[in-house]
Amino acid sequence: MTVETKTDNTATEQEEIKFADLGLSEARLQHLESQGFINPTPIQAQAIPQLLSGRDVVGLAQTGTGKTAAFSLPMLEKIDSSQNHVQAMILTPTRELAVQVCSAMKNFNTDRRLRILPIYGGQSIDLQISRLRRGVHIAVGTPGRVIDLLNRGELKIDQIDWFVLDEADEMLNMGFIQDVEKILSRAPEERQTAFFSATMDPSIRKLISRFLNDPVNVAIKQQKASPSRIRQLAYMVPRGWNKMRCLQPILELEEPDSAIIFVRTRRSAAELTSELQGAGYSVDEYHGDLSQGQRERLLQRFKNHQVKWIVATDIAARGIHVDDLSHVINFELPDSPDSYVHRVGRTGRAGKEGTAISIVHPLDRRKLRDVENHINQKLEVLKMPTRAELEAQQISKLKTQLTAALAGERMASFLPIVAQLEEEGYESHAVAAAALQVFYDKTRPSWTNEYVEPTEDELNDRGGYRRDGYRGRRDGYRGRGGGGGGYRGGGGGYRGGGSDRPRRSGPTPRPVKRK
Repeated sequence: MTVETKTDNTATEQEEIKFADLGLSEARLQHLESQGFINPTPIQAQAIPQLLSGRDVVGLAQTGTGKTAAFSLPMLEKIDSSQNHVQAMILTPTRELAVQVCSAMKNFNTDRRLRILPIYGGQSIDLQISRLRRGVHIAVGTPGRVIDLLNRGELKIDQIDWFVLDEADEMLNMGFIQDVEKILSRAPEERQTAFFSATMDPSIRKLISRFLNDPVNVAIKQQKASPSRIRQLAYMVPRGWNKMRCLQPILELEEPDSAIIFVRTRRSAAELTSELQGAGYSVDEYHGDLSQGQRERLLQRFKNHQVKWIVATDIAARGIHVDDLSHVINFELPDSPDSYVHRVGRTGRAGKEGTAISIVHPLDRRKLRDVENHINQKLEVLKMPTRAELEAQQISKLKTQLTAALAGERMASFLPIVAQLEEEGYESHAVAAAALQVFYDKTRPSWTNEYVEPTEDELNDRGGYRRDGYRGRRDGYRGRGGGGGGYRGGGGGYRGGGSDRPRRSGPTPRPVKRK
Protein backbone atom coordinates (compact mmCIF):
# COMPACT_ATOMS: atom_id res chain seq x y z
CA MET A 1 0.00 0.00 0.00
CA THR A 2 1.33 3.44 -0.94
CA VAL A 3 1.44 6.01 1.83
CA GLU A 4 0.92 9.61 0.77
CA THR A 5 2.47 12.20 3.03
CA LYS A 6 1.61 15.86 2.55
CA THR A 7 2.78 18.81 4.52
CA ASP A 8 2.11 22.51 4.56
CA ASN A 9 5.17 24.75 4.53
CA THR A 10 3.78 27.14 7.14
CA ALA A 11 2.68 24.40 9.46
CA THR A 12 6.10 22.75 9.30
CA GLU A 13 7.79 25.99 10.30
CA GLN A 14 5.38 26.50 13.18
CA GLU A 15 6.13 23.01 14.54
CA GLU A 16 9.85 23.91 14.63
CA ILE A 17 11.04 20.58 13.32
CA LYS A 18 14.82 20.26 13.62
CA PHE A 19 17.31 18.03 11.85
CA ALA A 20 17.83 16.37 15.23
CA ASP A 21 14.26 15.04 14.99
CA LEU A 22 14.86 13.19 11.71
CA GLY A 23 17.11 10.30 12.76
CA LEU A 24 20.46 11.56 11.48
CA SER A 25 23.67 10.63 13.30
CA GLU A 26 25.12 12.91 15.96
CA ALA A 27 28.22 13.54 13.85
CA ARG A 28 26.06 14.60 10.92
CA LEU A 29 23.97 16.88 13.11
CA GLN A 30 27.06 18.59 14.50
CA HIS A 31 28.39 19.08 10.98
CA LEU A 32 25.10 20.57 9.82
CA GLU A 33 24.89 22.83 12.84
CA SER A 34 28.44 24.08 12.22
CA GLN A 35 27.24 25.19 8.78
CA GLY A 36 24.15 26.89 10.16
CA PHE A 37 21.60 24.19 9.26
CA ILE A 38 19.17 23.69 12.15
CA ASN A 39 15.66 23.45 10.69
CA PRO A 40 14.92 21.29 7.65
CA THR A 41 12.73 22.43 4.79
CA PRO A 42 9.35 20.66 4.42
CA ILE A 43 10.61 18.25 1.75
CA GLN A 44 13.61 17.38 3.94
CA ALA A 45 11.49 16.91 7.04
CA GLN A 46 9.24 14.44 5.23
CA ALA A 47 11.69 12.60 2.97
CA ILE A 48 14.73 12.08 5.22
CA PRO A 49 13.06 9.77 7.81
CA GLN A 50 11.47 7.69 5.04
CA LEU A 51 14.75 7.27 3.18
CA LEU A 52 16.62 6.46 6.40
CA SER A 53 14.05 3.72 7.06
CA GLY A 54 14.81 2.15 3.69
CA ARG A 55 11.65 3.11 1.83
CA ASP A 56 11.48 4.13 -1.82
CA VAL A 57 10.35 7.75 -2.10
CA VAL A 58 8.64 9.92 -4.71
CA GLY A 59 9.18 13.57 -3.82
CA LEU A 60 6.98 16.19 -5.43
CA ALA A 61 8.37 19.67 -4.84
CA GLN A 62 9.48 22.71 -6.80
CA THR A 63 13.07 23.65 -7.54
CA GLY A 64 14.76 25.45 -4.66
CA THR A 65 12.96 23.59 -1.85
CA GLY A 66 15.98 21.63 -0.63
CA LYS A 67 15.56 18.36 -2.52
CA THR A 68 19.31 17.75 -2.80
CA ALA A 69 19.78 17.58 0.97
CA ALA A 70 16.60 15.50 1.24
CA PHE A 71 18.22 12.57 -0.57
CA SER A 72 21.91 13.38 0.08
CA LEU A 73 21.86 13.28 3.87
CA PRO A 74 20.26 9.79 4.22
CA MET A 75 22.53 8.49 1.45
CA LEU A 76 25.68 9.81 3.14
CA GLU A 77 24.56 8.14 6.36
CA LYS A 78 24.35 4.73 4.65
CA ILE A 79 27.29 4.66 2.22
CA ASP A 80 30.18 2.43 3.32
CA SER A 81 33.42 4.09 2.22
CA SER A 82 35.40 0.92 2.99
CA GLN A 83 33.69 -0.75 0.02
CA ASN A 84 35.54 0.50 -3.07
CA HIS A 85 32.75 0.43 -5.66
CA VAL A 86 29.86 2.60 -6.83
CA GLN A 87 27.13 2.32 -4.22
CA ALA A 88 24.87 5.18 -5.36
CA MET A 89 23.88 6.56 -8.75
CA ILE A 90 22.26 9.99 -9.02
CA LEU A 91 20.93 10.98 -12.43
CA THR A 92 20.38 14.62 -13.37
CA PRO A 93 19.10 16.19 -16.62
CA THR A 94 21.98 18.68 -17.04
CA ARG A 95 25.71 18.83 -16.42
CA GLU A 96 25.30 21.98 -14.34
CA LEU A 97 22.90 20.25 -11.97
CA ALA A 98 25.27 17.29 -11.70
CA VAL A 99 28.06 19.63 -10.61
CA GLN A 100 25.68 21.41 -8.23
CA VAL A 101 24.59 18.15 -6.58
CA CYS A 102 28.20 17.00 -6.20
CA SER A 103 29.17 20.28 -4.61
CA ALA A 104 26.28 20.09 -2.14
CA MET A 105 27.02 16.48 -1.21
CA LYS A 106 30.70 17.23 -0.60
CA ASN A 107 29.57 20.07 1.64
CA PHE A 108 27.35 17.69 3.64
CA ASN A 109 29.96 14.90 3.77
CA THR A 110 32.03 14.18 6.90
CA ASP A 111 33.88 11.06 5.67
CA ARG A 112 37.17 12.02 4.02
CA ARG A 113 37.50 8.58 2.45
CA LEU A 114 34.23 8.91 0.55
CA ARG A 115 34.61 9.84 -3.13
CA ILE A 116 31.90 11.56 -5.18
CA LEU A 117 32.32 11.97 -8.94
CA PRO A 118 30.33 14.07 -11.46
CA ILE A 119 30.21 12.45 -14.88
CA TYR A 120 28.88 14.41 -17.84
CA GLY A 121 29.59 15.33 -21.42
CA GLY A 122 31.81 18.31 -22.10
CA GLN A 123 34.52 17.03 -19.76
CA SER A 124 37.29 14.59 -20.71
CA ILE A 125 35.90 11.07 -20.62
CA ASP A 126 39.42 9.72 -20.09
CA LEU A 127 39.69 11.76 -16.90
CA GLN A 128 36.36 10.38 -15.68
CA ILE A 129 37.43 6.81 -16.53
CA SER A 130 40.65 7.30 -14.59
CA ARG A 131 38.70 8.50 -11.54
CA LEU A 132 36.26 5.57 -11.79
CA ARG A 133 39.12 3.06 -11.94
CA ARG A 134 40.62 4.50 -8.75
CA GLY A 135 37.30 3.95 -7.00
CA VAL A 136 34.14 6.04 -6.60
CA HIS A 137 31.35 5.59 -4.07
CA ILE A 138 28.73 8.01 -5.46
CA ALA A 139 28.37 8.84 -9.15
CA VAL A 140 26.33 11.87 -10.22
CA GLY A 141 25.79 12.07 -13.94
CA THR A 142 23.78 12.98 -16.99
CA PRO A 143 22.10 10.23 -19.06
CA GLY A 144 24.25 10.44 -22.20
CA ARG A 145 27.63 10.18 -20.50
CA VAL A 146 26.39 7.58 -18.00
CA ILE A 147 25.21 5.31 -20.84
CA ASP A 148 28.51 5.82 -22.66
CA LEU A 149 30.50 4.76 -19.62
CA LEU A 150 28.17 1.84 -18.93
CA ASN A 151 28.57 0.58 -22.50
CA ARG A 152 32.37 0.83 -22.19
CA GLY A 153 32.25 -1.18 -18.99
CA GLU A 154 33.94 1.61 -17.04
CA LEU A 155 30.93 2.51 -14.91
CA LYS A 156 29.36 -0.40 -13.06
CA ILE A 157 26.09 0.05 -11.23
CA ASP A 158 25.21 -3.62 -10.69
CA GLN A 159 26.09 -3.32 -7.00
CA ILE A 160 24.47 0.02 -6.17
CA ASP A 161 22.26 0.33 -3.11
CA TRP A 162 20.81 3.74 -4.07
CA PHE A 163 19.38 5.22 -7.24
CA VAL A 164 18.10 8.80 -7.34
CA LEU A 165 16.43 10.48 -10.31
CA ASP A 166 16.55 14.24 -9.77
CA GLU A 167 14.19 16.59 -11.66
CA ALA A 168 12.37 13.74 -13.37
CA ASP A 169 10.01 16.13 -15.15
CA GLU A 170 12.96 17.81 -16.85
CA MET A 171 14.27 14.42 -17.91
CA LEU A 172 10.94 13.93 -19.63
CA ASN A 173 10.93 17.40 -21.22
CA MET A 174 14.43 16.87 -22.58
CA GLY A 175 13.62 13.46 -24.06
CA PHE A 176 15.75 11.38 -21.68
CA ILE A 177 13.09 8.99 -20.39
CA GLN A 178 14.23 6.08 -22.59
CA ASP A 179 17.80 6.64 -21.45
CA VAL A 180 16.63 6.59 -17.84
CA GLU A 181 14.90 3.25 -18.48
CA LYS A 182 18.09 1.81 -20.01
CA ILE A 183 20.15 2.89 -17.02
CA LEU A 184 17.65 1.62 -14.45
CA SER A 185 17.49 -1.74 -16.21
CA ARG A 186 21.23 -2.15 -15.52
CA ALA A 187 20.77 -1.56 -11.78
CA PRO A 188 20.01 -4.40 -9.33
CA GLU A 189 16.42 -4.94 -8.29
CA GLU A 190 17.41 -4.92 -4.62
CA ARG A 191 18.09 -1.19 -4.23
CA GLN A 192 16.52 1.88 -2.71
CA THR A 193 15.14 4.33 -5.26
CA ALA A 194 13.98 7.93 -5.04
CA PHE A 195 12.43 10.12 -7.73
CA PHE A 196 12.15 13.88 -7.30
CA SER A 197 10.09 16.07 -9.59
CA ALA A 198 8.28 19.41 -9.67
CA THR A 199 5.36 17.95 -11.61
CA MET A 200 3.93 14.49 -12.12
CA ASP A 201 3.43 13.39 -15.73
CA PRO A 202 1.83 10.07 -16.79
CA SER A 203 5.18 8.98 -18.26
CA ILE A 204 6.83 9.54 -14.91
CA ARG A 205 4.05 7.60 -13.18
CA LYS A 206 4.78 4.67 -15.52
CA LEU A 207 8.45 4.78 -14.53
CA ILE A 208 7.49 4.84 -10.86
CA SER A 209 5.17 1.87 -11.31
CA ARG A 210 7.88 -0.10 -13.09
CA PHE A 211 11.00 0.71 -11.12
CA LEU A 212 9.98 1.70 -7.57
CA ASN A 213 8.84 -0.64 -4.83
CA ASP A 214 5.78 0.55 -2.88
CA PRO A 215 7.07 4.15 -2.68
CA VAL A 216 6.09 6.76 -0.16
CA ASN A 217 4.75 9.85 -1.91
CA VAL A 218 6.07 13.00 -0.28
CA ALA A 219 4.24 16.01 -1.71
CA ILE A 220 4.79 19.52 -0.46
CA LYS A 221 1.40 21.17 -0.26
CA GLN A 222 1.44 24.49 -2.05
CA GLN A 223 -0.65 26.68 -4.26
CA LYS A 224 -0.37 26.23 -8.00
CA ALA A 225 0.62 29.85 -8.11
CA SER A 226 4.22 30.77 -7.62
CA PRO A 227 5.15 32.21 -4.20
CA SER A 228 3.53 35.45 -3.08
CA ARG A 229 6.96 37.00 -2.49
CA ILE A 230 7.44 37.06 -6.27
CA ARG A 231 5.86 40.06 -7.95
CA GLN A 232 4.74 38.95 -11.40
CA LEU A 233 4.39 41.58 -14.11
CA ALA A 234 3.55 41.58 -17.80
CA TYR A 235 4.35 44.30 -20.31
CA MET A 236 2.31 44.20 -23.50
CA VAL A 237 4.27 44.90 -26.68
CA PRO A 238 2.72 47.92 -28.44
CA ARG A 239 1.73 47.70 -32.08
CA GLY A 240 4.70 48.19 -34.37
CA TRP A 241 7.25 47.62 -31.59
CA ASN A 242 9.62 44.69 -31.23
CA LYS A 243 10.58 43.12 -27.92
CA MET A 244 14.08 44.57 -27.85
CA ARG A 245 12.63 48.06 -28.09
CA CYS A 246 10.49 47.18 -25.06
CA LEU A 247 13.25 45.53 -23.04
CA GLN A 248 15.62 48.45 -22.64
CA PRO A 249 13.21 50.90 -20.98
CA ILE A 250 11.92 48.08 -18.76
CA LEU A 251 15.46 47.25 -17.65
CA GLU A 252 16.15 50.92 -17.07
CA LEU A 253 13.06 51.30 -14.89
CA GLU A 254 13.45 48.04 -12.96
CA GLU A 255 17.26 48.13 -12.58
CA PRO A 256 17.71 44.43 -11.75
CA ASP A 257 20.65 43.74 -9.45
CA SER A 258 20.84 40.27 -10.97
CA ALA A 259 18.63 38.66 -13.58
CA ILE A 260 18.16 35.70 -15.86
CA ILE A 261 16.59 36.76 -19.16
CA PHE A 262 14.92 33.75 -20.72
CA VAL A 263 14.75 33.08 -24.45
CA ARG A 264 13.74 29.96 -26.33
CA THR A 265 16.72 29.30 -28.62
CA ARG A 266 20.50 29.56 -28.56
CA ARG A 267 20.38 31.90 -31.53
CA SER A 268 18.02 34.23 -29.67
CA ALA A 269 20.35 34.15 -26.66
CA ALA A 270 23.35 35.14 -28.78
CA GLU A 271 21.49 37.89 -30.64
CA LEU A 272 19.90 39.43 -27.54
CA THR A 273 23.18 39.34 -25.62
CA SER A 274 24.92 41.13 -28.48
CA GLU A 275 22.24 43.83 -28.52
CA LEU A 276 22.42 44.39 -24.76
CA GLN A 277 26.21 44.40 -24.65
CA GLY A 278 26.20 46.94 -27.46
CA ALA A 279 23.96 49.13 -25.30
CA GLY A 280 26.52 48.99 -22.49
CA TYR A 281 24.87 46.47 -20.15
CA SER A 282 26.74 43.92 -18.01
CA VAL A 283 25.33 40.75 -19.58
CA ASP A 284 26.48 37.46 -21.09
CA GLU A 285 24.90 34.46 -22.80
CA TYR A 286 24.47 31.01 -21.30
CA HIS A 287 23.41 28.16 -23.57
CA GLY A 288 24.28 24.71 -24.86
CA ASP A 289 26.89 25.85 -27.39
CA LEU A 290 29.22 26.90 -24.57
CA SER A 291 31.78 24.41 -23.33
CA GLN A 292 31.50 23.18 -19.77
CA GLY A 293 34.49 25.27 -18.78
CA GLN A 294 32.92 28.40 -20.27
CA ARG A 295 29.66 27.73 -18.43
CA GLU A 296 31.37 27.21 -15.10
CA ARG A 297 33.47 30.37 -15.44
CA LEU A 298 30.44 32.44 -16.45
CA LEU A 299 28.35 31.04 -13.60
CA GLN A 300 31.10 31.92 -11.14
CA ARG A 301 31.30 35.46 -12.52
CA PHE A 302 27.52 35.72 -12.20
CA LYS A 303 27.55 34.55 -8.58
CA ASN A 304 30.36 37.02 -7.82
CA HIS A 305 28.31 39.84 -9.43
CA GLN A 306 30.97 40.42 -12.09
CA VAL A 307 28.16 39.91 -14.60
CA LYS A 308 24.77 41.32 -13.64
CA TRP A 309 22.51 39.54 -16.11
CA ILE A 310 22.52 36.26 -18.00
CA VAL A 311 20.56 35.53 -21.18
CA ALA A 312 19.73 31.82 -21.08
CA THR A 313 17.68 29.06 -22.64
CA ASP A 314 15.50 26.89 -20.41
CA ILE A 315 17.67 23.78 -20.74
CA ALA A 316 20.94 25.53 -19.96
CA ALA A 317 19.41 27.49 -17.07
CA ARG A 318 18.56 24.28 -15.19
CA GLY A 319 22.10 24.43 -13.84
CA ILE A 320 21.88 27.99 -12.53
CA HIS A 321 21.11 28.05 -8.81
CA VAL A 322 21.44 31.49 -7.22
CA ASP A 323 19.73 32.34 -3.94
CA ASP A 324 19.73 36.13 -4.37
CA LEU A 325 18.46 36.47 -7.94
CA SER A 326 16.41 39.68 -8.00
CA HIS A 327 14.66 39.29 -11.38
CA VAL A 328 13.53 36.73 -13.90
CA ILE A 329 12.61 38.19 -17.28
CA ASN A 330 10.67 36.21 -19.86
CA PHE A 331 11.82 37.87 -23.05
CA GLU A 332 10.01 35.00 -24.75
CA LEU A 333 7.25 33.14 -22.95
CA PRO A 334 7.77 29.38 -22.72
CA ASP A 335 5.44 26.95 -24.47
CA SER A 336 4.52 25.23 -21.21
CA PRO A 337 2.97 26.87 -18.11
CA ASP A 338 5.06 24.45 -16.03
CA SER A 339 8.19 25.94 -17.60
CA TYR A 340 6.95 29.39 -16.59
CA VAL A 341 6.69 28.20 -12.98
CA HIS A 342 10.20 26.74 -13.18
CA ARG A 343 11.53 30.03 -14.52
CA VAL A 344 9.95 32.42 -12.04
CA GLY A 345 10.77 30.08 -9.16
CA ARG A 346 14.42 31.02 -9.56
CA THR A 347 13.78 34.36 -7.88
CA GLY A 348 12.21 35.00 -4.49
CA ARG A 349 14.29 32.28 -2.81
CA ALA A 350 15.75 32.03 0.67
CA GLY A 351 13.04 34.30 2.09
CA LYS A 352 13.85 37.15 -0.27
CA GLU A 353 11.49 39.00 -2.58
CA GLY A 354 11.77 38.75 -6.33
CA THR A 355 10.28 40.09 -9.53
CA ALA A 356 9.24 38.14 -12.63
CA ILE A 357 8.61 40.14 -15.81
CA SER A 358 7.08 38.80 -19.01
CA ILE A 359 7.21 40.72 -22.28
CA VAL A 360 4.06 39.65 -24.08
CA HIS A 361 3.55 40.02 -27.82
CA PRO A 362 -0.08 40.08 -29.03
CA LEU A 363 0.50 36.64 -30.55
CA ASP A 364 1.41 35.34 -27.07
CA ARG A 365 -1.90 36.25 -25.41
CA ARG A 366 -3.09 32.66 -25.33
CA LYS A 367 0.15 31.60 -23.62
CA LEU A 368 -0.39 34.35 -21.06
CA ARG A 369 -3.93 33.15 -20.38
CA ASP A 370 -2.67 29.56 -20.01
CA VAL A 371 -0.04 30.70 -17.51
CA GLU A 372 -2.58 32.66 -15.47
CA ASN A 373 -4.98 29.72 -15.40
CA HIS A 374 -2.20 27.37 -14.38
CA ILE A 375 -0.88 29.48 -11.50
CA ASN A 376 -4.38 30.62 -10.52
CA GLN A 377 -3.24 34.22 -10.52
CA LYS A 378 -3.59 37.26 -12.75
CA LEU A 379 -0.35 38.94 -13.69
CA GLU A 380 -0.07 42.66 -13.06
CA VAL A 381 -0.21 44.14 -16.56
CA LEU A 382 1.64 47.39 -17.18
CA LYS A 383 2.11 49.56 -20.20
CA MET A 384 5.53 50.66 -21.34
CA PRO A 385 7.34 53.22 -19.15
CA THR A 386 6.87 56.85 -20.10
CA ARG A 387 9.80 59.14 -20.74
CA ALA A 388 8.90 61.01 -17.56
CA GLU A 389 9.14 57.79 -15.52
CA LEU A 390 12.55 56.99 -16.95
CA GLU A 391 13.81 60.49 -16.23
CA ALA A 392 12.42 60.34 -12.70
CA GLN A 393 14.24 57.04 -12.19
CA GLN A 394 17.52 58.56 -13.35
CA ILE A 395 17.07 61.59 -11.10
CA SER A 396 16.33 59.32 -8.13
CA LYS A 397 19.59 57.45 -8.77
CA LEU A 398 21.39 60.76 -9.09
CA LYS A 399 20.03 61.94 -5.75
CA THR A 400 21.17 58.72 -4.07
CA GLN A 401 24.67 59.13 -5.47
CA LEU A 402 24.71 62.79 -4.45
CA THR A 403 23.71 61.95 -0.88
CA ALA A 404 26.53 59.39 -0.68
CA ALA A 405 29.02 61.93 -2.06
CA LEU A 406 27.99 64.53 0.56
CA ALA A 407 28.92 62.05 3.27
CA GLY A 408 32.32 61.33 1.73
CA GLU A 409 35.69 63.04 2.02
CA ARG A 410 36.46 63.61 -1.65
CA MET A 411 33.85 66.36 -1.86
CA ALA A 412 36.23 68.74 -0.07
CA SER A 413 38.61 68.78 -3.04
CA PHE A 414 35.88 70.35 -5.21
CA LEU A 415 34.87 73.10 -2.79
CA PRO A 416 37.52 75.57 -4.11
CA ILE A 417 35.88 75.37 -7.54
CA VAL A 418 32.52 76.28 -6.03
CA ALA A 419 34.11 79.15 -4.12
CA GLN A 420 35.79 80.42 -7.27
CA LEU A 421 32.52 80.42 -9.20
CA GLU A 422 30.77 82.22 -6.35
CA GLU A 423 33.47 84.90 -6.48
CA GLU A 424 32.70 85.26 -10.17
CA GLY A 425 29.11 86.03 -9.23
CA TYR A 426 27.30 82.69 -9.65
CA GLU A 427 24.76 81.54 -7.07
CA SER A 428 25.85 78.36 -5.24
CA HIS A 429 22.53 76.59 -5.93
CA ALA A 430 22.94 77.33 -9.64
CA VAL A 431 26.47 75.91 -9.59
CA ALA A 432 25.16 72.72 -7.93
CA ALA A 433 22.32 72.42 -10.47
CA ALA A 434 24.74 72.87 -13.39
CA ALA A 435 27.07 70.19 -11.97
CA LEU A 436 24.12 67.80 -11.63
CA GLN A 437 23.07 68.49 -15.21
CA VAL A 438 26.56 67.64 -16.48
CA PHE A 439 26.65 64.44 -14.44
CA TYR A 440 23.12 63.47 -15.49
CA ASP A 441 23.87 63.91 -19.18
CA LYS A 442 27.04 61.82 -18.92
CA THR A 443 25.57 58.95 -16.90
CA ARG A 444 22.20 58.55 -18.59
CA PRO A 445 22.12 55.68 -21.14
CA SER A 446 22.60 57.07 -24.62
CA TRP A 447 19.58 55.26 -26.04
CA THR A 448 17.23 57.32 -23.84
CA ASN A 449 18.04 60.37 -25.95
CA GLU A 450 15.98 58.83 -28.74
CA TYR A 451 13.37 57.03 -26.64
CA VAL A 452 9.84 57.73 -27.80
CA GLU A 453 7.13 56.16 -25.71
CA PRO A 454 4.24 54.43 -27.47
CA THR A 455 1.36 56.50 -28.75
CA GLU A 456 -2.24 55.88 -27.74
CA ASP A 457 -2.82 54.27 -31.14
CA GLU A 458 0.07 51.87 -30.57
CA LEU A 459 -1.14 51.01 -27.09
CA ASN A 460 -4.75 50.60 -28.11
CA ASP A 461 -4.22 48.28 -31.02
CA ARG A 462 -6.57 45.32 -31.02
CA GLY A 463 -5.97 43.07 -28.08
CA GLY A 464 -5.31 45.50 -25.25
CA TYR A 465 -5.32 43.47 -22.06
CA ARG A 466 -7.99 43.54 -19.39
CA ARG A 467 -8.93 41.25 -16.57
CA ASP A 468 -12.00 39.69 -18.16
CA GLY A 469 -10.73 39.45 -21.71
CA TYR A 470 -8.94 41.39 -24.38
CA ARG A 471 -10.14 44.54 -26.03
CA GLY A 472 -8.85 47.44 -28.08
CA ARG A 473 -10.36 50.43 -26.30
CA ARG A 474 -8.56 53.22 -24.52
CA ASP A 475 -8.77 51.44 -21.20
CA GLY A 476 -7.28 48.23 -22.57
CA TYR A 477 -3.93 48.92 -20.86
CA ARG A 478 -3.50 50.02 -17.30
CA GLY A 479 -0.75 52.50 -16.64
CA ARG A 480 1.32 52.90 -13.50
CA GLY A 481 -0.59 54.49 -10.68
CA GLY A 482 -3.73 54.52 -12.79
CA GLY A 483 -2.43 57.36 -14.93
CA GLY A 484 -2.09 57.52 -18.65
CA GLY A 485 0.14 60.54 -18.66
CA GLY A 486 3.70 61.12 -19.63
CA TYR A 487 5.01 62.52 -22.88
CA ARG A 488 3.59 61.25 -26.08
CA GLY A 489 5.97 60.35 -28.85
CA GLY A 490 5.14 60.74 -32.48
CA GLY A 491 6.72 61.24 -35.82
CA GLY A 492 10.18 60.16 -34.70
CA GLY A 493 10.51 62.75 -31.95
CA TYR A 494 8.91 63.43 -28.64
CA ARG A 495 6.24 66.04 -28.30
CA GLY A 496 6.82 68.98 -26.04
CA GLY A 497 10.14 70.35 -27.23
CA GLY A 498 13.58 69.10 -28.05
CA SER A 499 15.07 69.10 -24.56
CA ASP A 500 16.01 65.67 -23.24
CA ARG A 501 16.74 66.82 -19.71
CA PRO A 502 14.34 66.46 -16.75
CA ARG A 503 11.32 68.70 -17.16
CA ARG A 504 9.74 70.89 -14.53
CA SER A 505 6.80 73.21 -14.50
CA GLY A 506 7.36 76.92 -15.16
CA PRO A 507 10.35 78.56 -16.76
CA THR A 508 13.75 77.02 -16.14
CA PRO A 509 15.96 79.34 -14.05
CA ARG A 510 19.33 80.15 -15.57
CA PRO A 511 22.52 80.60 -13.53
CA VAL A 512 22.64 84.37 -13.73
CA LYS A 513 25.47 86.31 -12.10
CA ARG A 514 24.61 88.45 -9.10
CA LYS A 515 24.70 92.19 -9.68
